[in-house]
Amino acid sequence: MGPLRGITILDLTTVLIGPYATQILADMGADVIKVESPEGDIVRQLGPGRTKGMGGMFLNVNRGKRSIVIDLKQVEGRDALLRLAAKANAIIYNVRPQAMARLGLGYEALAAANHAILYVGLFGYGQTGPYAAKPAYDDLIQGASGIPTLIAMAGDGTPRYVPITVADRVVGLKAVNAILGGLMHQHRTGAGQRIDVPMFEEMAEFVLIDHLGGLTYDPPLDHGGYARLLSQHRRPYKTSDGHICALIYNDKQWKSFFGAIGQPEMLEQPRFATHAARHAHINEIYQEVGRIFLTRATAEWTELLERADIPVMPMHTLESILEDPHLDAVGFFKTTEHPVEGRIRQMRVPSTWSATQPEPAGPAPTFGEHGRDILREGGFSPEEIERLGQQGAVQLPPSPR
Repeated sequence: MGPLRGITILDLTTVLIGPYATQILADMGADVIKVESPEGDIVRQLGPGRTKGMGGMFLNVNRGKRSIVIDLKQVEGRDALLRLAAKANAIIYNVRPQAMARLGLGYEALAAANHAILYVGLFGYGQTGPYAAKPAYDDLIQGASGIPTLIAMAGDGTPRYVPITVADRVVGLKAVNAILGGLMHQHRTGAGQRIDVPMFEEMAEFVLIDHLGGLTYDPPLDHGGYARLLSQHRRPYKTSDGHICALIYNDKQWKSFFGAIGQPEMLEQPRFATHAARHAHINEIYQEVGRIFLTRATAEWTELLERADIPVMPMHTLESILEDPHLDAVGFFKTTEHPVEGRIRQMRVPSTWSATQPEPAGPAPTFGEHGRDILREGGFSPEEIERLGQQGAVQLPPSPR
């Protein structure tokens, strides 16, 4: 009974950017049909798993979907997809548009099969620029949008990538926004359209909102960059026995902090007097506060800062976050029984809705698990389904007894 109940989405995406977006749509109630090639989504092979093709990362971005295996390089496979598209609200892909055109699955072909379809592409670069045909991966887009440079500026001078697929996730979320907007237009007008969501442009905007700074102006006022975010000392504070995450930001918090540690006279220093002054001296201020945090243990700091109403959080590891008391209280993690993988840990949909709460519709599918059902619902006769299987245009699961 999610908000997207009744919406059908053909999901041709692989790896992370597209599957992350379509899992969000599936959680909201859309019927997401994962169309896989005979080789399968490569993410099925990533990370530890109990059975072949069901790696942990795959389970975490493909729940609630149905899987069908179609060889789109065969004419019969392409035609089968177009028949399914006639009843779909949207088709989403994340290969280069040139590859879709070579398969005979460009926007014109899909619009001819269904004039109302939403045709959404998630790929590297806008199609009117010189990078149009270039391949794109998360690392490349992080680099092109300036993230490793920012990390080098804030660290030891060594450029690095963020150790999560941040470009895939951010652009995946932006794709969800675009898809929901396209579905609203479709609902109001009955018309479809093509929507391109290019990773480079989307991430450039995402990064530069923080860091364009004085380069916003013509002529520029500075060389860009948000000084607080680029401070070499902006990091979890080291305590006498570990680390802690705290942010002393506004005037009230600075007054409370120095009062709590018994050094109210620190506020008399000009560098602490105003927000603008602190911004101008942020690197040395973070360094000074870092020395102060070394004087007490983590638990002592946590109690002191909470009493002073200063924002503080633990610095979790990948294992300790599983025991976080807040996440436990809100039921963030739950153990479910996967029909193939057995007991697995899943994360709940983080948002809460008073009427149409999104929920996972089911576990991540095995390879081609729902092929027969999807084709039957698409209007294919039993004979047509078996013929497609015999031709190899579709890989079918075993016939139910």
